[in-house]
Amino acid sequence: MTVDSVKRASQSPDERMPYAELGMKEDEYQRVKEILGRRPTGSELAIYSVMWSEHCSYKSSKVHLRQFATKAPASEALLVGMGENAGVVDIGDGWAATFKIESHNHPSYVEPHQGAATGVGGIVRDIMSMGARPIAVMDSLRFGGLDQHDTRRVLPGVVEGISHYGNCLGLPNIGGEVVFDPCYIGNPLVNALCVGLLRKDQIKLATAPGPGNKVVLFGARTGADGIGGASVLASATFEDESHAKRPAVQVGDPFMEKLLIECCLELYQADVVVGIQDLGAAGVSCATTELAAKGTGGMAVDLNLVPLRDPTLRPEEILMSESQERMMAVVTPADISAFMAICEKWDVPATVIGEVTDSGRLVMTWDGEVIVDIPPGTAADEGPVYQRPFHEPAGQAALNTHVELERPADLRATLLQLLGSPNLASREWVTSQYDRYVRGNTVLAQPSDAGVLRISESMPGASETTRGIALATDGNGRYAKLDPYAGAQLALAEAYRNVAVTGATPLAVTNCLNFGSPEDPEVMWQFAEAVRGLADACKTLGVPVTGGNVSFYNQTGAAAIHPTPVVGVLGVIEDVARRVPSGFTAEGLRVILLGDTADEFGGSEWAHVVHGHLGGLPPQVRLEQERALATVLTTAATRGLLAGSHDLSDGGLAIALAEACLPKGIGATVSLPGEDPFVDLFSESAARALVCVKPQHFAALAELCARNEVPCYGLGVTGGTSLNVENVFEIPVATLRETHEATLPAILG
Repeated sequence: MTVDSVKRASQSPDERMPYAELGMKEDEYQRVKEILGRRPTGSELAIYSVMWSEHCSYKSSKVHLRQFATKAPASEALLVGMGENAGVVDIGDGWAATFKIESHNHPSYVEPHQGAATGVGGIVRDIMSMGARPIAVMDSLRFGGLDQHDTRRVLPGVVEGISHYGNCLGLPNIGGEVVFDPCYIGNPLVNALCVGLLRKDQIKLATAPGPGNKVVLFGARTGADGIGGASVLASATFEDESHAKRPAVQVGDPFMEKLLIECCLELYQADVVVGIQDLGAAGVSCATTELAAKGTGGMAVDLNLVPLRDPTLRPEEILMSESQERMMAVVTPADISAFMAICEKWDVPATVIGEVTDSGRLVMTWDGEVIVDIPPGTAADEGPVYQRPFHEPAGQAALNTHVELERPADLRATLLQLLGSPNLASREWVTSQYDRYVRGNTVLAQPSDAGVLRISESMPGASETTRGIALATDGNGRYAKLDPYAGAQLALAEAYRNVAVTGATPLAVTNCLNFGSPEDPEVMWQFAEAVRGLADACKTLGVPVTGGNVSFYNQTGAAAIHPTPVVGVLGVIEDVARRVPSGFTAEGLRVILLGDTADEFGGSEWAHVVHGHLGGLPPQVRLEQERALATVLTTAATRGLLAGSHDLSDGGLAIALAEACLPKGIGATVSLPGEDPFVDLFSESAARALVCVKPQHFAALAELCARNEVPCYGLGVTGGTSLNVENVFEIPVATLRETHEATLPAILG
């Protein structure tokens, strides 16, 4: 027998290893040598390079992300927090929801369709690995300017990929965002969210306990697609000259994933799974090291047993492959026959590739040689932790200097200009490609402020509950550019508010933090401030962060994107029959503005669209008012007071009024409460909502607002076929609709 690779590594300490080519720094490579007491083998280097990548190890962000735990508000609902594949929260009646958002930014630029599709597939498997049935997806997308050639290349492919994968899985796409800004040219953001349901006593974890238990790889075969894919693409600056080094983007097979979902659910029901992990970024490297590190501490694996699509793959490539639709389970010997039978029933390939040990070592063999012999925790949990230097950008003070922009005389024209602008125009061109109502459990979906799903028919045995869940994602890169601390809080506040306007109580948070290079101290300042702001806001609002994703290196050359923290909020509604639709739902309703308006235009859509200007300060963060507003909205919904509800955000009251007219084509006649019509209509002050109620409910709502110290202004009444702002302008609803719906089709076809 030939000498094992591990022994050869011990005997040849000076042999050059390609650590730099795999994205590893010199000091990181030296640390690996210290851990092992020798140089690594090629396979060991492959494991450490992907597991210690920025994408997998969070080495530049860990020191800041800890605030989400240290500042976390007390929450009896939180069942599983950060550190697992997804967070889990108790939603009542014995049920739990698991949800998470992650990025697939760079792969979606390289190959838009497959990059976006596999982003959906990966986040769905995260939810599956918690023991849940995935029930819906959402996506938060950002592209360069709508009129830019690169956007017209990337956007259709991304939408097609999301649509194809999600629709094939039979998962409704219930909401999200599509934002255009020149800063995202060459670096789109594709953030995918999935939510699932499970019984609260049936949570599965990524752990490998019990020496002698079998390690089973099941699902698709391993191929050359995606070798080092997300882990490498998301861990380095995205430059044109690096194109030759880019790994192949993963290729998705949603039909295999659909089988995998049903197979996993039957495996869970049969109680034949001890621990489980999906294979996403870092593939087999991640699954084996993380399972072993969280279990008894050891694992023996024969890589020759890994089923391959390409028989020429070397062990290093097998370890780094990020081929999709794969899972790894830990199964007792007594249950292995039942496990395999269920996999065979669903036509899901399954292979025992190793077993759990108590050696404290992850040992892998190939052709009879030992090629890996490492302490698994050093790869999974003990990667480098950087305290990156950071400082405020040199031009931040100048950016925050207030510039008085010329205000319009024709407010009617301004409203139409904004309503048809890329960021405020109808998203129907995008959302019509998604199935929003498959499975029949969608109660609200786009263009509503949040997606709402009933639980009763989503899972077997849930028919006794009237509960539902609501989900919203939000983020504003311009706000975060002006003030990352406040910008992150405003993202949370808007998602929190969007959940509340449906009548649901906000319960928990996930986030996807998209930033430029952490090696740039100015970017790192933006990141540190955003995390600090989000952690502080979660504490004030009483909603814990359950998990999420950090996406660094979102830049081309030296040009970083705007700091873009995207925040997802999950809420619970006691009775989905009481959910509140968006917009004016009947004629003769009282139209009411909740919350106060100030002269706040920094980072606004008006400044962006009309003047192409970014400067000043974003709207003031008012978290206590947000919490009070949410209390009013959820209480009023429970009491049946609200006929419609819509949050105020981008474009202010003017856009909210226009959008409220569109769902049913019902106009309104309103008067403005302030002295300056421009400020009343277009300010983007936070903590505000537009609601409509039957006249007999107005007094009860006003009393509820007074009790919670939420300002309440009666604006007017619904009815007619025009939006009439008295003494300012009148616009037919048909004109609003035509303006709103024309923009994306005109450019995208």
